[in-house]
Amino acid sequence: MQEIRVSLGDRSYPILIGAGWLDGIGARVRAAVGGQAIRAVVISDSRVAPLYVPAVAASLRAADFAVAEIQIPEGEQHKNLAWLALVYDRLIEAHIERSSPIVAVGGGVVGDLAGFAAATILRGVPFVQVPTTLLAQVDASIGGKTGINHASGKNLIGAFHQPRLVAIDIDTLKSLARREYVAGLAEVVKYGAILDAELFARLDRNVPAVLRQDAPLLSEVVATSCRLKAMVVEGDEREGAYRAILNFGHTLGHAIETLTEYRRLLHGEAVAIGMVCAARLSQVLGWLPRSDVERIEGLLRRLGLPTAVPSDLSADQLALAVEADKKAVGGKIKFVCLEAIGKTRFEVLSAVEIANAAVAQP
Repeated sequence: MQEIRVSLGDRSYPILIGAGWLDGIGARVRAAVGGQAIRAVVISDSRVAPLYVPAVAASLRAADFAVAEIQIPEGEQHKNLAWLALVYDRLIEAHIERSSPIVAVGGGVVGDLAGFAAATILRGVPFVQVPTTLLAQVDASIGGKTGINHASGKNLIGAFHQPRLVAIDIDTLKSLARREYVAGLAEVVKYGAILDAELFARLDRNVPAVLRQDAPLLSEVVATSCRLKAMVVEGDEREGAYRAILNFGHTLGHAIETLTEYRRLLHGEAVAIGMVCAARLSQVLGWLPRSDVERIEGLLRRLGLPTAVPSDLSADQLALAVEADKKAVGGKIKFVCLEAIGKTRFEVLSAVEIANAAVAQP
């Protein structure tokens, strides 16, 4: 078991990384939330629940929790106000108290929605993340961002609510569809591109091993990504400045997701496209060498990720979606560019500039 600490004063928490340990999670949750809690609620989705909720719920009961279970449908399109309202209803029916932990078992959608419910029900209850997708393990479960989507854009409604514990069992990745696993690799590439040139090079050297989920390599890649995310969160918990580097590829990625109604592309696939666009824009602005653009695009292609904006999306559509980004200020975006692999810089750009660069031919 590896333990990585996210140091945030009285909001600090551990990230535990191991294999095959979900049947022992109850004791860890009990230690994280204390002895007062009587009830716990497990929130999952229709695909993940049959795989992992029985073991998690049994372990929680063994740790003296009365356990209720809530299930939502799978998919980003269900991360909305309607399903949040249903979750609130079920939480109230379960008679949760302010000491009752909400345990999210699943990917980023479950973690975001359950986390926002935990942040707001009874003005805040303890929250535990049990991420079962690669994307959630290396990114979405860490840092306290919670939220739901609005028709106008992704994650426009949300709150910061740090978990008490992030419990990662890398064996859960074996149940992922290949497409979902590959989509999660986009976030790992992001960490290499913005913070760790050696991580990027390691991925570049070991594509076949990464794709076959070589256990020692995968465990270290997950742990390295978690350390990098923890470092950024510790430096800027609420995204006042530095944490915005984690948005590399996400400004355009979110716009593409919104325009395709969260049905055509997985989040990581949209982020991969956004990263290539951001790298090309960095080159146009005179910061990033062409050779590094080619390395980024080449690695994403070899991993099996898309790299081009869907042909039916216009610059005008993209510009409107980018303007709705929650981080826009006065119609401008603090856009994350690269100077080199492993080194970022911010450029303040208009939505039109970003969109036009995205659809331009390389």
